[in-house]
Amino acid sequence: MSIKKYKATKDNTITNAYGIDLSTRATGSNMGAADILEVFSIYGSQTTSSVELSRALIEFPIDAISSDRTAGTIPTSGSVRFYLRVFNARHSEQLPENFTANVVAVSQSWQEGIGLDMETYEDKTKDSVNGSNWANRTKAAAWAKSGGDYHSSSYVSGSGKMPTYTFTFEKGNEDIDLDVTAAVEEWAYGNQQNYGFGIFLTASQEGYFSNSSGLDEGAVLQNTEGQTTSCYTKRFFSRSSEFFFKRPVLEARWDSRKTDNRGSFYYSSSLAPSEDNLNTLYFYNYIRGQLKNIPAIGTGQIFVSIYSGSANDTAPAVPKLALSKHHSTANGGVLAAGDFFVTG
Repeated sequence: MSIKKYKATKDNTITNAYGIDLSTRATGSNMGAADILEVFSIYGSQTTSSVELSRALIEFPIDAISSDRTAGTIPTSGSVRFYLRVFNARHSEQLPENFTANVVAVSQSWQEGIGLDMETYEDKTKDSVNGSNWANRTKAAAWAKSGGDYHSSSYVSGSGKMPTYTFTFEKGNEDIDLDVTAAVEEWAYGNQQNYGFGIFLTASQEGYFSNSSGLDEGAVLQNTEGQTTSCYTKRFFSRSSEFFFKRPVLEARWDSRKTDNRGSFYYSSSLAPSEDNLNTLYFYNYIRGQLKNIPAIGTGQIFVSIYSGSANDTAPAVPKLALSKHHSTANGGVLAAGDFFVTG
């Protein structure tokens, strides 16, 4: 198994939570430079029906994935899987259990920002400073819907629509390790613009809110499927974390093993088609645990002798087997230092 990691290029937490005065919502606050990403739903802290939500945004360099694919660093589509890795951050607050988070592609561009305050929400972006928040996706540009704009259409491969994912937490302290290959491939092929993922609770677990008009009310989203209990609070390490190996990444994973025909190496059969009479063997030259080239072997032909096994396979039978004319020399080459192959 080979793995190549792609680090997040930006991330942020956006929230409509109340400030410490429990009257003003933090919809203009930015936390783009904080070392934590946070997801929660708080019900009934200000009134018996108030709802406060927090969501995380993360974006990755899909252009780097495309470049690596062109260069042959990672395999082509169908031979590689992409996994979203976001790591749990331990904390002293209440930790929710048995909840499910949406992991959904963001549908509009957004700015990261430089805010740090995740307690009193004093780092405001409003309309004058770069950075996304609950109301705005960029400086002076609002989200179409408070809390971020996300793809939600039914996914069909190649249609330009984006897949949606969920991840279920049982104890609440799990990391996200989620196969998001379909979304990454849609971005890589240019079927959709890459604006990253949004992570937030499912509609049935975000707080309940019902407006008589049937519409969102200001910063609060109309949600008649929601909970009248709180889900507080799930935290992840952000890309600004001091813990390098806990920062969010996209992992490209693929099977890089080299296999040969040693388990079914056949000398020759006139009854088999020509392609089934071709076999490949790999051999590795180790010296004190290190792969080393055999002297005088470059990238030309490698000659091999083939022996049949003895009756009990304890030793090679002699003489060596005669090779047919077109197999009299086996073609071969060098894959890497000390790593050789022969075919024939």
